[in-house]
Amino acid sequence: MSTMTEPLAERLPPWRARIERALDAALPSPEQPPTHLHEAMRYAVLGGGKRVRPVLVYAFGEALDLPPERLDSAAVAIELIHAYSLIHDDLPAMDDDDLRRGRPTVHRAFDEATAILAGDALLTLAFAHLGEAHSGLDAERRLRLMAELAAAAGHAGMVGGQALDLAATGQSLDLNALEQLHRLKTGALIRATARMALICADETVARASTALEEVASLLGLAFQIRDDLLDVEGDERATGKKSGADAERGKVTYPALLGLEGARKRARELHWAALDLLEPFGQAGEPLRQLSAWIVEREG
Repeated sequence: MSTMTEPLAERLPPWRARIERALDAALPSPEQPPTHLHEAMRYAVLGGGKRVRPVLVYAFGEALDLPPERLDSAAVAIELIHAYSLIHDDLPAMDDDDLRRGRPTVHRAFDEATAILAGDALLTLAFAHLGEAHSGLDAERRLRLMAELAAAAGHAGMVGGQALDLAATGQSLDLNALEQLHRLKTGALIRATARMALICADETVARASTALEEVASLLGLAFQIRDDLLDVEGDERATGKKSGADAERGKVTYPALLGLEGARKRARELHWAALDLLEPFGQAGEPLRQLSAWIVEREG
């Protein structure tokens, strides 16, 4: 991430190192049969990426004064869901992308059937991981985490948003409809980063900190706006994927609806609203403030 200052510059390397270790441990060994499937799963998950969602889990946890080990299961599970969604989004039946994170997509590196199975396996592994007792969380909290992630990932969340996005291709949408689409497609999983951290917190702390859920909602929309802008004006070497794909597919985007400067303005408004909500958290909210700034300025 660029233009980072303290304390995010301090927090980010250990958070990223932590999630990489945890993901590696959670994934099946490539030597374990079926080896081709396990190689594809590891290719999809461990092949780079910004790790925005698990980092947000840890950042929301810091705002709640939670130790990172209490959040590891949630961070792993949400990144596994994200990885599965990217595999399926890239398939020929969906966005038909050849590049992801600067290298061939899973169905290009392996084959289409293996990509579908790898996505399915990562989806189910996410819930298996949450159900295990290694997190130190009690059974009730683990069940609540599973329910939260299922809601964020399913028909009322990410998958539902993807269905709306497919239906809207080539159609006209107003801003309210576009934002509702992305509150589901992109925003639901980012909102879950806060909600899952809140589940891991003590009940009294969680009740006093519900503003964090709204912060996550704002960041989810800002993240999508920046994605839309990068598709128009981003450097493919930084984004790791082809530019101009949204326009080629006839997708409704923020720049298409608001213009480039209007989309930038909307992203800044969401960032400022997040900063207002984070003010009561003092220094504990500083990583989230800086993550919000990065989200609206990032180059990849």
